[in-house]
Amino acid sequence: MAGERKFIRENTNRILIKEFLIKKIEGAGFGGMSIQRTPMGTRINILVERPGMVIGKGGSKIKEITADIRDKFNVENPQIEIQEAGSRASLNAQIMAEKLAEALERGWHFRRAGHSTIRRIMMSGAKGCQIIIAGKLTGARHRTEKFTQGHVKYCGETAKEVMDRGFAIAKLKAGVLGVKVGIMRPDAKLPDEITIKIYDEHDNLILKRTGLTKFQVKKIENNILKYGAKRLNQHAEPFRFL
Repeated sequence: MAGERKFIRENTNRILIKEFLIKKIEGAGFGGMSIQRTPMGTRINILVERPGMVIGKGGSKIKEITADIRDKFNVENPQIEIQEAGSRASLNAQIMAEKLAEALERGWHFRRAGHSTIRRIMMSGAKGCQIIIAGKLTGARHRTEKFTQGHVKYCGETAKEVMDRGFAIAKLKAGVLGVKVGIMRPDAKLPDEITIKIYDEHDNLILKRTGLTKFQVKKIENNILKYGAKRLNQHAEPFRFL
């Protein structure tokens, strides 16, 4: 029972530290964090879009954050490492949710902001994306607007594995808007995707395709029966649909 209480206490502490960092480095593009126990202390890796805002002038901001984490959350010898999101920022759901919330606070129309954000995410190579904006969008009544593009998983173990989710809040005069962003990563492997490999008579790989559906695999099988794998190079036309 003592071990279970320890796990609950550590996970609760991790969530509280994450909420503290989101508020503390607001505007820096917080993209997530990880905590590792080491013999030297506790290493906290923070992924941000703008590292300069976290470090501060002469390292003053990061020293303040380190002291707050040590005193408020009883973390032993915290060592904070900053990682820049760089080109991966467009595929990080938390960063994109905060950027969308900032755009709404600057006065962007919610439809323009939503379509612009989802276009940027999909152009970065995401397999799918969904954006949900909820609140007083156009009038006094609460409403929800959804923007979806590509392939999106909503529930189950598959959604936990392949979907990256982020949440942010936009504070407007009319009230508070909630922003949720879900991104299916480019390297996401779905359970129904099939990888097919075709070899010639000398065991040389002549065709490899990943992420095929069952319909595409069936079509390949029919083409192989019709033309034969040995004559694949001479009859490349049936495989153009890949």
